[in-house]
Amino acid sequence: MQNARTMQSPVNRNGGVREQEAARPLVEVLADTSDKLSGVRAILEAKFTVAGERLDADARLAQVPSAVVIRAELRDVDNIAAIKKRAGKLAKAKKRIFLLEHTSHVGISQAYALGATLVLPGTIDRIKLLAALSDPADDASASSGGEAQPDNAVETAATAIASMFTAVTLGQPLDVDGTKEAGRQIADRITQHGLSEWLRTVRRHHEGTYQHCLLVTGVAIDFGLSLGVGRADLERLYTAAMFHDIGKAHIPLAILDKPGRLDAEERAMIETHPAAGHEFLKGHDKISPEILDAVRHHHEYLDGSGYPDGLCGESIGDIVRLLTISDIFAALIEHRHYKPTMPRAEAYNILCGMNGKLEKALVASFKQVALTR
Repeated sequence: MQNARTMQSPVNRNGGVREQEAARPLVEVLADTSDKLSGVRAILEAKFTVAGERLDADARLAQVPSAVVIRAELRDVDNIAAIKKRAGKLAKAKKRIFLLEHTSHVGISQAYALGATLVLPGTIDRIKLLAALSDPADDASASSGGEAQPDNAVETAATAIASMFTAVTLGQPLDVDGTKEAGRQIADRITQHGLSEWLRTVRRHHEGTYQHCLLVTGVAIDFGLSLGVGRADLERLYTAAMFHDIGKAHIPLAILDKPGRLDAEERAMIETHPAAGHEFLKGHDKISPEILDAVRHHHEYLDGSGYPDGLCGESIGDIVRLLTISDIFAALIEHRHYKPTMPRAEAYNILCGMNGKLEKALVASFKQVALTR
């Protein structure tokens, strides 16, 4: 089997890229086996200059690539150590895409903890990978000079949510302060750059349940800002949004991200997540009663048709009412590889059609968030 030093590479002996290859964007591929390395290179070489290295070899690439693609088993402590050893160089790349063969909350969390900007779990999707590397919106935002600080908010928030899911899965301590700080950074970013920019970035760089949590938090923050809520109420709102789906940590990703309709058993399992999240959080002294209420009841409807407690009318608090609208809207507009992204106007019309379930005055106030902010 070839090793990393003998595989054909555009990198010269000084760690630079050969002149004839330099015109195309440079992508570095890191993998834990030669087979994985050659497989990813075969996908990318038609469109990019590719520098490939095994994780167990010394780093040779002197230039900063536009992106790094990592395909490695993150259950292997040696691979984790090798990636951490390259952390300083990896951080300079604008995109750090991890390809995970084993789909799990812990694997995705580990990838974000290692600096991923996008995690693609499961079988490698050639079209999705090329699209992520070729995204023209990234080039536009980079040329505007506003890329560095906003991306910090996305990465901080994604890491916080991934860490939250890991804490539940592995029974580890929950970093409440870190999660609240991530929510504050999202609020600052949306205040400065607007909701649309946040939605575009999250949909480009995150998948499935993690994307949904980031979208809900952004939508809820902008809803609160549009209503002019005070700082303390805004903090409660974004904290509730960050934690609202924590109960999904015990539900397999195969069910959470299933492309087709859920069967009755799968639907019943999904509907356990509000109570499970409440159960996990209720022993934490830094989680207020309002946050616990929102986590447990964000799927309740005014007409009593929601779950898990069938609450109705005045039994449903203000934060829950805001969060429920934000949650439904985010679910409708999120990007999934198996369905087109729903236009925001169409999603808002669905909210308007949920007569008796959502507070009419709040849905009317939400219009500017959905359509114009």
